[in-house]
Order: sequence, then C-alpha cells, then structure tokens
Amino acid sequence: MPKVLKSCILFFRRETVLCISALLALVSAFWVPPGPAYLSYIDWDTLALLFSLMAVMAGLQQAGVFVFLGNQLLRRTGTTRSMLLVLVFLPFICSMVITNDVSLITFVPFGIIVLQMAKQEQLLVPLVVMQTVAANLGSMLTPMGNPQNLYLYAKSGMSFGAFCGLMLPYVLLSGLCLFLLILFRKSAALPVVSVKTELGGARELLCCAAGFALCLLGLFRLVPPLLIAALVFLFLLVAGRSLLAKIDYSLLGTFFFFFIFIGNIGNIDAFASFLSSVISGRVAASAILTSQIISNVPAALLLSGFTSQWDALIIGCNLGGLGTLIASMASLISYKMVARDDPRQRKKYILQFTWYNICLLGVLFLLCLFLQ
Repeated sequence: MPKVLKSCILFFRRETVLCISALLALVSAFWVPPGPAYLSYIDWDTLALLFSLMAVMAGLQQAGVFVFLGNQLLRRTGTTRSMLLVLVFLPFICSMVITNDVSLITFVPFGIIVLQMAKQEQLLVPLVVMQTVAANLGSMLTPMGNPQNLYLYAKSGMSFGAFCGLMLPYVLLSGLCLFLLILFRKSAALPVVSVKTELGGARELLCCAAGFALCLLGLFRLVPPLLIAALVFLFLLVAGRSLLAKIDYSLLGTFFFFFIFIGNIGNIDAFASFLSSVISGRVAASAILTSQIISNVPAALLLSGFTSQWDALIIGCNLGGLGTLIASMASLISYKMVARDDPRQRKKYILQFTWYNICLLGVLFLLCLFLQ
C-alpha cells in the first residue's frame, strides 16, 4: 500500500467525524456553489467561544488544578464505595464547567492510577463506565458543559439561567441514579490513597482564572466572543504557545464544515421541507435517534437548521449523548484509555457501557415525556 494512501486511511480513522463533515460540505457545494453567502453560514461566535474555552481548560489542566482537587478529596476516603463516589462525581461536577471531554481526559487516567495504588484493578470497567456516563450527564447542565450546548445556547438566544433551569431536572435525576448505582455496590475498607500532584505557579493560575472569567463574560453576552478569542490567541502566541497545540482543532473544523453543509441543504427547498416535516412534533426523539448514529454534536448542528423548538432540541441532544459508544464522541476517549490499559477488557467494557447507557437513557427519556 502506498505510504500516502496509508497516511490518509490512518487520518480518516483518527478524525472520522471531521472527514465526513468535510465530505458532506463538499458534496452539498455541487447544489449550492461556493460564494460570499458561505460566510454567513458560519456561527463565528460559537467557534470563538469554543476556541477560548478549550485554550483555558488546557491551561488549567496543564497547571494540575483538576488532579490536585481530586487528590484532596481522595485523601478523605476509606472504603471502595467512598472512593468510587469521589472518582465518579469529580467528572460529573467538573464537566459542568470544564466540558465532558476535558473531564474524561483528566479523571479517567487519574482513576486508573488510584485503582492501581489501592490494588482494586477489578473495578476498572465499572469505574470508567460510570465516569464516562457521569461526565456526559453532568455536562448537560450548562452551556459550556459540552460543544453542542455551547452552540445551541448561542443559536437559541436563551438566557444562561433558563438553559440551566431547563436541564436541571435531568441532571438531578442523573446524579441520583449514579449515587444509587455506587451505593448498592459491595464496599470494602481501603488504606489512605494519595497521588503525587504538583499545582502550577501563582502567575499561571491567575492567567487561567482571568481567561475563564473572560469566557464567562462571553457566555453572558457582555463581551464579544470574537474579541475574547483574539485576546486569548494573542496571549498564547506570546506566553503559552505549547497550549495552542493542545486545542482540538478537529472539533473546530467539524463545526466549520457542518455549518457549510447545513447552510447549503437549507437552501435546497425539497430537502429542507422534508427534514422539517420528519422532525416536526418529535424533535427530542429525533435528536436522540440521530445522535446514536452520528453523535450528538453533529446531530445538534444538523437539526438546528430545521426546527425552532429549542427546548426539545437541547434536551434531545443532551440525552442523545447516552446510548451507543459513538452517541457522544467524548465516550470514545474513555474506551481508548481502557483498551490501551487492558485490551482484554474491551468486550466487557462495551457490554457494560451499553447496558448502563440504555438504562439511564430510558429513565431520563421517561422524565422527558413526563415533563412535556
């Protein structure tokens, strides 16, 4: 096989969603030729805020803030049950602020290290499954919890308080379900476990705090997101170039190409009318089902162009993160870590992950039907 072709195949496997979104944008351009109108398709504010938040979270992660916090809580545990509560609810709560993928990148490796130190490796699969579910469920609460929330929050024009209020019942029920799952597990005594951590310097922490405050001003629509992104980029260019390499540019590219695709098919009257009629009156269910196939971020981008039922779409795309392994792309982060740490556990992980997700999706969808 030629080296170039092999590289292309590897890139496609690594960045499947990005490649598919680019292909869709390209195909749609045959019906709507490229022109100045393409620029109006792009939600620049969402891209700017997403870039800024990813940069700040990378800085906080590099400064060791999240692992330091987890370590302080972990020192107060004395049983496997209390250890699981800490390790599961850390990503649940932190994902409300630092996004679900950053929570998993931070706390799954941390959890694996803790299990090894406590000689509780048999808990690897249930712990990582619950951490993944917790990150996806906790992130539902806020606009900055995950990428589709950030986009739908900006698109809908909803206030910050209204958004959080909409998702609060689902997050509270999710937290209760996770607590019960851990409560009914067999518990055993543990020695005190502590992981060696280093917290960044005062200047580094102050810069991260200032960056996060700027992002909040953007979320509350007090400062233009494009100005925030420009300030963050200039700062990183001068004082933190290593963080620029840690930003998920493939996610930004996916958004960019999907904006073009959605804008183009929105100008194809027959397709737009068909899709609008299909999801009319069943937006939440459509978002959940679509997420199972293409994941909830692309589902939010796709369906947002054909409905104005924002409450139902926000709920559907958040609940849609449960279910299959690809329903939320953040879930793949955990799976890859388990597969790398212990390849023999892959099948067990997928089965347990699917079972937990289907059960929780069923419970939360019943709540959705009840509230509607």
